[in-house]
Amino acid sequence: QVQLVESGGGLVQTGGSLRLSCAASGRTFSNYAMGWFRQAPGKEREFVATIGASGRSTYYSGSVKGRFTISRDDAKNAVYLQMNTLKPDDTAVYYCAARTGPVLSDLRSQYAYWGQGTQVTVSS
Repeated sequence: QVQLVESGGGLVQTGGSLRLSCAASGRTFSNYAMGWFRQAPGKEREFVATIGASGRSTYYSGSVKGRFTISRDDAKNAVYLQMNTLKPDDTAVYYCAARTGPVLSDLRSQYAYWGQGTQVTVSS
């Protein structure tokens, strides 16, 4: 079983920044495409960003493109989400996820493993 643990969430004011981390263990991290999703209360879990197994391909949702950056460090079995220019609409629980394959995907059903999530709250 692949285990994913998110960290780095917290409370930040509008316009601020946070860097989320996801630590993976249990399987070969370098073989997996990784993604970040988020879910606000009463809303569907939505795609945020993904990065391919090679680290050379990335893809972002339109709502975060230009503000968020996904990256990975296979030596540390970790994936990151740098979030800049945060706004209240970014408030959600953020989840790290892994596919059992290398290709990018923005579909929740394509991700086999999920972390427990970390809360991000953006206030004025």
